[in-house]
Amino acid sequence: PEPVLIECMTFRMRGHEEASGTKYVPQELFDKWGKKDPIDNYEQYLLRKKVLSQDDVEQIRNEISEEIEAGLEDAFNEPEIAPDPVEEVNDIYMPFDQQVVAPDWHQAQEKRFVDGVSEGLREGMKQHENLIIMGQDVAGYGGVFKVTQGFSEEFGTERVRNTTLCESAIIETGFGLTLTGMKSVIEMQFADFISSGFNAVVNVLAKGYYRWQQNADVVIRMTSGAGVGAGPFHSQSDEAWFFHTPGLKIVFPSNPADAKGLMTAAIEDPNPVLYFEHKAMYRGIKGQLPDGYYTTEIGKAHRIQEGDDVAIITYGMGIHWAQQTIRDHPELSFDLLDLRSLQPLDWEAIDESVKRAGKVIILHEDTKTGGIGAEIAAYITENLFEYLDGPVQRSASLDTPVPFATTLEQQFLPKERFQKDLEQLIDY
Repeated sequence: PEPVLIECMTFRMRGHEEASGTKYVPQELFDKWGKKDPIDNYEQYLLRKKVLSQDDVEQIRNEISEEIEAGLEDAFNEPEIAPDPVEEVNDIYMPFDQQVVAPDWHQAQEKRFVDGVSEGLREGMKQHENLIIMGQDVAGYGGVFKVTQGFSEEFGTERVRNTTLCESAIIETGFGLTLTGMKSVIEMQFADFISSGFNAVVNVLAKGYYRWQQNADVVIRMTSGAGVGAGPFHSQSDEAWFFHTPGLKIVFPSNPADAKGLMTAAIEDPNPVLYFEHKAMYRGIKGQLPDGYYTTEIGKAHRIQEGDDVAIITYGMGIHWAQQTIRDHPELSFDLLDLRSLQPLDWEAIDESVKRAGKVIILHEDTKTGGIGAEIAAYITENLFEYLDGPVQRSASLDTPVPFATTLEQQFLPKERFQKDLEQLIDY
């Protein structure tokens, strides 16, 4: 049997909500559409065909009325909820016992960042037969950045699906797949395009478990970042849009090994995960990539190096900018923390960096105002003020759209400003 879609062209006989009323609608319109009421007409059809009698109709109506009244009575008789803030905050994610599978570094090769993303997807497809990958041109074409090239031949077009050009429909289809026991990885061709599916992310995926205990087993791949001359509609770093939304998880790897491990972990997780991947890192960043299946713990930062002069807290492309600057200052001892997960954040690792160094600078590619760095800075000043030897410094992109022109784009990014911001903190 194939699915059947019935479209009924009907009319709203009541106001949008109780307060709006119906006075603004002419009575003739009500009369016209009242004659077409599909429920009334179907009832009359069943009576004419003697499928139902008038007594049957009354019995059905009484049963429905009794069911509604019983439900209302149950609801009104429930005890008032005793508010518990800890319980509320802990109720936004579906409980999940995250099992970390360690990588075998003896079986590793130097590969590109894009290979880490692709291998993570491939391992996820092998591990979970109920996983579907979908997005614009992800099947035969392999996606704009060729991350899924060859996947449709390897796993079949039932599991690697091209979609229509409608981000909201793609995301909501992912949620629908969850309802049938499936997992999905959705590719946003560019992270900027998710604005067309914003409601589906923040109101459907994010709130499902909190509202009615329905998780959203969906990973959204977010190709983000500037530095490649792609302009304001294909270059945004928009992770902060979702950082503010309870119910979502956010990861942002900086190297091939974490790209793979965070992808497999995101697929394992039954909660909605936004997986950010910087397009400039695809073929520009290389590193050791272990073979086989492993996971990188979501919510766990990676301390790349320990130091006690200045703590640099960053993620994504910021790691590589920071490492370049660190090489220019061999006289200083830097503590470099790769957040990897932005939601949830590893507050313990942040605490450790602040307490060790005393001076802290937060670096991210997103624009400065309202960025994730602002939240981390606020946390540090509220909770770790006595450990500070200077003001918490932020280094971020300018508060403008991403420019097209190369010189303007380089000015927009914090890569060069970071050196000055860091030196200002050192000299404090």
